[in-house]
Amino acid sequence: MAAAEAALEAHVQEEAVAVEDDFESIDKLQSMGISAADIKKAKEGGVHTAQALLMVPKRHLAEIKGLSEAKIDKMVEVARKLVPGSGWRTATEAAQAREREIIRIKTGSTALDELLGGGFETKSLTEMFGEWRCGKTMLAHTLCVTTQLPQEEGGGSGKAAFIDTEGTFRPELVKQIAERFGLDPDAVLGNIVVARAHTSEHQADLLISLTALMAEEACFRLLVVDSLTAPFRTDYTGRGELAERQQKLNNVLAKLKKISEEFNVAVVVTNQVVSDPGGGAMFVSDPKKPVGGHVMAHASTTRLSLRKGKGEQRLIKVVASPCLAEAEASFCCSATGVNDFKD
Repeated sequence: MAAAEAALEAHVQEEAVAVEDDFESIDKLQSMGISAADIKKAKEGGVHTAQALLMVPKRHLAEIKGLSEAKIDKMVEVARKLVPGSGWRTATEAAQAREREIIRIKTGSTALDELLGGGFETKSLTEMFGEWRCGKTMLAHTLCVTTQLPQEEGGGSGKAAFIDTEGTFRPELVKQIAERFGLDPDAVLGNIVVARAHTSEHQADLLISLTALMAEEACFRLLVVDSLTAPFRTDYTGRGELAERQQKLNNVLAKLKKISEEFNVAVVVTNQVVSDPGGGAMFVSDPKKPVGGHVMAHASTTRLSLRKGKGEQRLIKVVASPCLAEAEASFCCSATGVNDFKD
């Protein structure tokens, strides 16, 4: 068992070396005229990559103690030279970059993989919403395992991060799924980092520390937040707090999208639903709507609706996507994760 664990860890580390160019460490700016002291200050402020320098507004960078406006301008200028694709390029070059960089992580269900064009994409934020017991958390657990498979087997050859806001993460379930895919359960658990968030503020803080971990280890391919909206629904319950809640939610979503692009990871968030009285009046078959409103809808790259079918059947539908057709597929959940549904 120890040999299998070492083999899986070695494989993940080898893949990390192979994909280290996914992001440019901010340390590389030192060879281009930026002082080590200023780089250290940027790291202390939560900026660990050259990509992050281009994603964070300068007025926010100016809040980092010890970095003047002139220093920030110089660092951003150098970062633009270091990061490929930070300026104009042809659509052909963009297509080539997508083909080279994007990784699709399989789900455990052939029908679901076909629906998603191969699986969950990196550099993308995918939202899964639906009522309780519709398969969201089971799918999230399965992805934590399949992301560790080699890319030639439909995996991401990387580690996974799981932010648990509802107390639903189960290591024993991960072990059973790992055995199904022929992986060492203990090694798989070792390649997943988990954090329990009780408040929306803690959830946001965890994302800051996670960027430092991703920059240090350079081999993450998946970030799961289950569920993203649960802390916001409990933290903001008074009258007049909706606008503040949506603003805070928007900030967290923006950070998640930046992480997905900065580190080439698949960000998968689950979302709760609420009853929609207006939907029933319009003769909608399933009068429920996801929490978060337009803020959530605009931030998500792909939106997936999940619902219960007959018996163990679960139905998943592409609600919105820049490249996937609006279609539906069936799957089922078992003790070994997500599987194809068979009548």
